Formats: sequence, structure tokens, C-alpha cells
Amino acid sequence: MEKVRLTKPTEALRDAYMEYYMEWQLSGEDPVPWVIGKDPSDFDGMISWYEERERGENLPEGWVPDSTYWLVGEHGLLLGVVNIRHALTPFLLERGGHIGYGIRPSERRKGYAGELLRLSLIETKYLGINRVLVVCDESNTASAKTILKNGGIPDHDFVEEDGNVIRRFWIDNE
Repeated sequence: MEKVRLTKPTEALRDAYMEYYMEWQLSGEDPVPWVIGKDPSDFDGMISWYEERERGENLPEGWVPDSTYWLVGEHGLLLGVVNIRHALTPFLLERGGHIGYGIRPSERRKGYAGELLRLSLIETKYLGINRVLVVCDESNTASAKTILKNGGIPDHDFVEEDGNVIRRFWIDNE
């Protein structure tokens, strides 16, 4: 695994992000985390949108501020994205958690998810979040292993209306 770093979304990584976004689009998978579903054709507007969300501006009713970071390899390849919610609503407490993350399809099974979660936990400390909720679908055994390796303690599962089971884990982050 190459050396990686977290960075805020930036114009300097436009090409790397567009490549990342296109790979997700071509995969046919749902965007994870949800923020990568935002159309980047107005790239500067997308960056401004991320910044507004972090400041808690122009949020839909009932939403909380969140921060988005990109996981970048030493050669400039964008490997993953994480979205950190600054607080939990009742919805996020059941099925969203504080941290949502995803690794680009071509870079999975190389250890990047564990590193992305580890670095994300450092960011939650800066936000004053000492007990972090991370969730994954029951079918996503790789994510569950990643969460457990980062100190996740299983809590009760949440079953969605369609029967999908969401596994919930708490990580003490003090």
C-alpha cells in the first residue's frame, strides 16, 4: 500500500477527482459516500457546496454539518472519499453514523479502507467527537472487518423497511 493522506476537496485535484467519479459511474454501484453522487460538472460549485456544508450553511431541514475529505496516494491518485457528520440526528443514529466512506472500485482490497477510517477518526477528534458511530450493511463483510480493526464495538443492528440490515459499531475515540 502506498503512502496516503487526507485532503479537503480542492481545485488542484480536479482531474484526479473526475477520474475517480467516472470510475464510480462506470461501475454501476451506488455512490459511497453519498456526496460523490453530486455532479462535478460545475467543479468549483461542487467545492463551494462542500465548504458550505462544513460551515452548516444552506443545509436541508434536519441535516447536520459535515466535512468531506479525499484520500490521495503519493502519486496523486484519488483512492477514496470520506464524509464525516458533525452530529447525529435520529436518522443518522439508526442508519448513517458519523462516518461514511468508500474506496474506488479498482483500489479495493489493498488496505486503503482501514487507513481511510483511521485518518477519519483523527479528524473526528478535531471535531470533538469522542464516541464515533460507523455503520455498514450486513452484507458488507469487508467494511465490518475494517470497522472492527479500527476499534469498532458492535451495537444492535437496525433493520430498514425493505429488510436490509445495518450493522452499527461504536468507536471510542479519546
